[in-house]
Amino acid sequence: MASALRYQIGKKAVLELLIGDITDETTDAIVNAANSSLLGGGGVDGAIHEAAGPGLLAECKAIRAQRGSLPPGQAVTTSGCDLRAKYVIHTVGPVWHGGTVNEPQILESCYSHCMEEAERKECTSVSFPSVSTGAFGYPVQDAANIALRTVVEQLLHQPVSVTLVRFVLFDQRTYKAYARTAEGLRKDFPNFEISSETVPL
Repeated sequence: MASALRYQIGKKAVLELLIGDITDETTDAIVNAANSSLLGGGGVDGAIHEAAGPGLLAECKAIRAQRGSLPPGQAVTTSGCDLRAKYVIHTVGPVWHGGTVNEPQILESCYSHCMEEAERKECTSVSFPSVSTGAFGYPVQDAANIALRTVVEQLLHQPVSVTLVRFVLFDQRTYKAYARTAEGLRKDFPNFEISSETVPL
């Protein structure tokens, strides 16, 4: 049976880390690590489009026709179509170029805008992949630090509807990087407390 590491964020929010398939998630929204075309691709993007069915591509094409390609760091929302999640929030992460072209700021913007989209849709739960750490080549430990810090700060300091954020990670290496970062955050955020055991899913 799968299990998750669960962390309490302040008085009302929960953060979870697990290894799994984001297309199986039942949270209100899942986040797609998309490319600027919004027309599907490899990795998480391709898996979400395949699981969601052709309706997702049709919605993405409509968004693209209306506003053009999606710049890195921004986010848009579609329905979940055939997925169990109600919404898919599409965001475009930065391609890693050694950290010389604002990659950290763009990645932080991805997570901030996704949380804003979740709030706009009145979601109470959202699942994220590890944005940009696949084909885009962002170093996993650096990406984990940005992802968790950005989300935790929003949960602690912003009046958001989201009370559960789940990071659904692809493999053990990525999971361990996020778990290490979460442990480090406990020193920076006094209200960030790890539960005493893993939680069955």
